[in-house]
Amino acid sequence: MKADRQNAGDLAALRRAQHDFDPTVVQTALSVLLTEDAVFRLAHPLGEGLGADALYDRAYRALFAAWPDLERRDTIVIAGQDADGADWVGCCGYYTGTFARPWLDIPPTGHQVAMRFHEFYRVERGKVAEIQAIWDIPEVMMQAGAWPMGPSLGRDWQVPGPATQDGLGPHGRDAVDRGRAACRHVTGMLEHMVRHPSQGGPEVMEMDRFWHPRMNWYGPAGIGTARGIAGFRNWHQIPFLNAMPDRGQLQDGIDVHLFGEGDYVGVTGWPNMRQTLSHPGWLGLPPTGQQITLRSLDFWRLENGLIRENWVLVDLLDVYAQFGVDVLGRMREFNKARAGFDPETGRAQ
Repeated sequence: MKADRQNAGDLAALRRAQHDFDPTVVQTALSVLLTEDAVFRLAHPLGEGLGADALYDRAYRALFAAWPDLERRDTIVIAGQDADGADWVGCCGYYTGTFARPWLDIPPTGHQVAMRFHEFYRVERGKVAEIQAIWDIPEVMMQAGAWPMGPSLGRDWQVPGPATQDGLGPHGRDAVDRGRAACRHVTGMLEHMVRHPSQGGPEVMEMDRFWHPRMNWYGPAGIGTARGIAGFRNWHQIPFLNAMPDRGQLQDGIDVHLFGEGDYVGVTGWPNMRQTLSHPGWLGLPPTGQQITLRSLDFWRLENGLIRENWVLVDLLDVYAQFGVDVLGRMREFNKARAGFDPETGRAQ
């Protein structure tokens, strides 16, 4: 466990630098933390690349220019090994600041905004060799009044951190053993979830066995938060499975890294789901019969042996892009009616 927490400690300098964001300090922290050929995989449209300089240019430079008082706030930080023995650190939280200038052509509000993040770091010998991260860009579009797609079925809000306020650790002397037990519980839950609908009705998932009756499922903007098992089924699972009933049956090209610490479990993968949109009902998308991949980066918190909170981010802009839908392009069409934007392009003048 000491080695796992040391991995989390190695990220502390970067997290501190991003809390009081100064470009020079952040770039230095990234160059110290990342290997020269570290791979980063970011949510659409930020993309992928190699190395600290490319990561700063791709992700942070424009965000800091748009939010000049940018700061990072973590709510969960856990560390552990996946099934292959790789060391991972998972961070959950949000970036916040005053939205002063356009970012990704999202129009500024002049007010404070918040954007959730789930960031996973694979550590080798004290250095980060890989990053898989989703930023909830649709959440920023919604706060700017510029979300051009369908409304969420669940509730969109600023998702809270753990109710127990212990997400940053330390997670106790027995954190390794509890983390392994938590992983077994989450793995069992996932195995039961994929039994429906291929092996029977909702009862085959045995949800009461795994989920707390007062569970919160904190989905991404565009899907929203659901409360309790009934809320989870109504606002996320039923539309999701009605549209893609082969969920969990297609494993080609899937990448899954699950690990736990204390009462927390994290999972990342790029992608970690593959399924077929064979029926209507999810996100307003038509049943094209097309296979799609999903990047779904999650955290779970167990309480008294049951899952009480589940933070979920899905790269929805990448999902839309796989169907040829340019969400940011559609948003720019909306921007043409806004003061301060070029009506010909929808971009800031």
